Amino acid sequence: MNLEEQLFSGQILKKENLSLVLLLITIIVLVSSGIISLIEPDFTFTDALWWSIVTLTTVGYGDLTPKTIGGRSIAILIMILGIGLLTTASITISATVASILIDRKIKEEQGMNSYQFEKHIIFCEWNERARSILLQFRSTQITKNTPIVLIAEMERRPIEDRCLFFIRGTVNDETLKRANIDQARTVIILGDDRLESGARDAKVVLSTLTVESLNPAVYTIVELSDERYLQHCQRANADEIIVSSEVSAMLICQSALNHGISRLFNELLSPGIGNHTYTIPLPPELLGKTFLDALAFLKTSHQSIVIAVQNHQGQIICNPDSNYYLQEKDQLILITSPK
Repeated sequence: MNLEEQLFSGQILKKENLSLVLLLITIIVLVSSGIISLIEPDFTFTDALWWSIVTLTTVGYGDLTPKTIGGRSIAILIMILGIGLLTTASITISATVASILIDRKIKEEQGMNSYQFEKHIIFCEWNERARSILLQFRSTQITKNTPIVLIAEMERRPIEDRCLFFIRGTVNDETLKRANIDQARTVIILGDDRLESGARDAKVVLSTLTVESLNPAVYTIVELSDERYLQHCQRANADEIIVSSEVSAMLICQSALNHGISRLFNELLSPGIGNHTYTIPLPPELLGKTFLDALAFLKTSHQSIVIAVQNHQGQIICNPDSNYYLQEKDQLILITSPK
């Protein structure tokens, strides 16, 4: 329940006995209004009610003023009681609201909240690679303000980021539902570096199965340390599987064969540096055209280079034949500078 709901539901009134204070204020206003309307000849009950509220709150507009000694005595009594009662109510409400806000902040930092984001990203586990991924996300305009919900077994949120939200615990049905897995766009499942390689990858496979069982439509990206678990993740229906040791080995091998090529991959994969890779829907003007037509069109119109096509089945066709005809559901993978 948020702060506004607590205020209007009367929860604060019950918790701090403010209902008694408000009842006393109401009684004082009604009683004083009735007496003033009787003893002051120029006051109707409506006038008296207005005058009582103005006097009780010590606003004192001066548009209505009691002339009799009795009326002025009641005014003095209302002012004395009003200051005390209103001060009590004001301090109590302010302290309670502050307490709720502080409690909410503590719960958020300690991972005790639930979230209702849509099209957000969920991180499962936290490690140095997760930190790097987060920093990469924040360095590009597209994901600069994207909400990211982190599920991890740790004491509190690991990094200051206004769009990073923390849920403390293991990756299971309960924590994923608190992260609103049903409306998430992407789930990134990372290895738990506190475990040995085999146990770490086994935990990744289990997390993938849990995610896919709750929302088969969400796009899952999985990190493995050992390719022996690749088949298990494929059976769990992971959308993309990255074997970190294999990727590192391939990059080192390519760098040995083609000196300096790692700098090219670094530029393409780093959002904050130079040109990047993007996937875009097929532009309408290229429907039915060849891959060679797409190369010429995007280079001349957008200074971009098409390097691959992703067809309607999700298959990546790298450097297609020049006469490959582009179809309606094809997507183009290109290299371009950020706009």
